[in-house]
Amino acid sequence: MERRYLLISASMGAGHDAAADELARRLRDRGHTVLRRDLLALLPAGAGPALRSFYRTAVRRLPGLYAGIYRTFLAGGPGPRPDVSPLAAVAERPVREVVDRWRPDGVVSTFHLAAQVTGRLRARGALGVRSTVVVTDFALHRGWLHPGNDLHLCLTEAAAGAARSASGRPAVACGPVVPPGFHAPAPSPLWRDSPLGTAGRPAVLLSAGAWGVGPGLLETAGALAGHGCLPVLLCGHDRRLRHRAARLPGVLALGWVADLPGLMAAARLLVDNAAGQTAVQALAAGLPVIGYRPLTGHGAHGVREMAAAGLSFPASGPRDLLSAVDALAVPGPARDRQIARGRSAFRSDAAEYVAAPPGTAPREP
Repeated sequence: MERRYLLISASMGAGHDAAADELARRLRDRGHTVLRRDLLALLPAGAGPALRSFYRTAVRRLPGLYAGIYRTFLAGGPGPRPDVSPLAAVAERPVREVVDRWRPDGVVSTFHLAAQVTGRLRARGALGVRSTVVVTDFALHRGWLHPGNDLHLCLTEAAAGAARSASGRPAVACGPVVPPGFHAPAPSPLWRDSPLGTAGRPAVLLSAGAWGVGPGLLETAGALAGHGCLPVLLCGHDRRLRHRAARLPGVLALGWVADLPGLMAAARLLVDNAAGQTAVQALAAGLPVIGYRPLTGHGAHGVREMAAAGLSFPASGPRDLLSAVDALAVPGPARDRQIARGRSAFRSDAAEYVAAPPGTAPREP
C-alpha cells in the first residue's frame, strides 16, 4: 500500500541530509511518496542561516564555547538539566503547517532539533501520525530524545538501549543509513590514474567534513606523509584549507568529492574526527576507521561511542595514530577484524521500520 512520508532534516553540514536522502530513496523504491524538508528553511526568515552560521563559527573558531553549550544543553548529567526545546517551539508552527497541508502517513526526523519538534507536536496530539527518529549520531545526546516520538532508530544497540531508557519508547539498533554504492565500491579510472594509484604509498583518508573543520588537520597530514603514507585530506567546501594543504609535501588535498565510494575503494583507511556520515560510509566500504583529534562536543562524544562499540580504533596521540596506521593499513588479522566489525554495524533497513503498517510493534533485527 502506497503511503506518504514527510522527512525533516537540516542543512547543518551534510550528514543529516545524506541520511535523509538515502532513506527517501529507499522509501520511494518501495512505492511510497516522500516529501523532504529542511528544518532550517522552515524557521522564521533568517533564523535558519543564523543558526547554521553560529554553529559553524563555534565549531571552527570557538571550540571551547561549543563544548560548553554541548555540555550544558545536550550532554547528560546528574541533577536537573536545562530545557533543550525553546528553539523547537519556534519551529512547531511551520512544521505543523507542512503536515496539515501535505497530510503524510508518517513523519521522520534525521536531525535532533526536528525530533524535538515532532516529539512536542505528537505529545500534544497535534501530530496524529507516527513519528520516527532516525538518529544519525553515535553520540545519543538529549536533543534526540523526546518521549513524544514513537520510535528511535539508532546506530548501535548501546544507543538503542539508552534511547529506550531515556524516552520510555521503543528503539531499535538498525545501523547506519548509507547508499548501496558504498557497500561494494570499485575504484574508478579517475582514482586509479591519480596519485592514489601511482604513488606507491598507502592512501589514508583524513576527513574534515563538509565544512573542512578539525583540530590539527595539517599537522596530522604532515605526520602521515612523513610516515610513508599518502594522506588524502578531504577539505569539503573549505577552499582555504585545500589551498594550504596542497602546499604540504606528499599530501593530496581534495575539495568536495562526488565519487566518494570510488575514492574509498582506492584508499586503505580513514582518520576521522567526528564519527559522522563519512565514518559510517567508510565502515560500509570496508575501510578501518581511526578516531583522532575529535571535534569538541558531539564530535568527541561520538568518537568515544563509536570506539566503545568496537567500530573504530581510538588514537590518543601521534604515536598511537601511526601505530594504528601500521596495523590497519596493510593486510592482516587486525585489519580483517576491524573491517568485519564495521560491516556488522549494518543490521537492518531503517526504511523497513519507517514503512511498517501503523500499529506494528518494531522487531529487533
